[in-house]
Amino acid sequence: MIDVLVVDDDFRVAEINAKYVGKVPGFRVADRAHNAAQALSSVQRGGIDLVLLDHYLPDQTGLELVHRMREQGHGTDVIMITAASDVGTVQAAMRLGALHYLVKPFTFAALRTRLDSYAALRRTVDRVGGRGIAGQDQVDRIFGALRTAPTPSSPGLPSGHSEPTSDLICHVLHQADHPLSAHEVAAETGLSRSTAQRYLRNLEQAGRLRLTLKYGDTGRPEHLYSWVAP
Repeated sequence: MIDVLVVDDDFRVAEINAKYVGKVPGFRVADRAHNAAQALSSVQRGGIDLVLLDHYLPDQTGLELVHRMREQGHGTDVIMITAASDVGTVQAAMRLGALHYLVKPFTFAALRTRLDSYAALRRTVDRVGGRGIAGQDQVDRIFGALRTAPTPSSPGLPSGHSEPTSDLICHVLHQADHPLSAHEVAAETGLSRSTAQRYLRNLEQAGRLRLTLKYGDTGRPEHLYSWVAP
């Protein structure tokens, strides 16, 4: 098994990313961290093969954390998962040895592709490592293992919708003990009301949520959404 440390300052996003990791055969979440200090402590304890790392952390940036890891001699592999999409940050991640760079929002398929390529890299290195010396063919195979094919959009999601956001909304409704309005979902998730409404409508049409109408004395009925157990 490949043991993964999930690092994200948002507890809900970290939970979603951890669930994604748990869906990929051969991977398991060994720990979660919500700031750089927690993440470094987890790496220092050992047993972490791969860090899924956000860049925007409350005490340090993700890249500053990687730099500290390398200074302390930790060669733990890193895949960046972040909303930071400026070229300078991407280049700095490459120079520090990040194996992949996944920009938020992303789909489960996109993350799985990168995890699968990472697993392929480890298998290739293990096969070559037994020989001690790698020829050009073996070197090409090692570098080629990290290549990923473009991943299609998640089926069932309309253009402009992301799977993590859908999962976040579903998680909020799954935890709720009563139906929620779009306004309440927006408050719980940090999304705008209009964005929450678009996702709720799509999820209800897909059969993942149940819509009920609450009628008041005047005006239009309030739309309330509840989780539909699979």
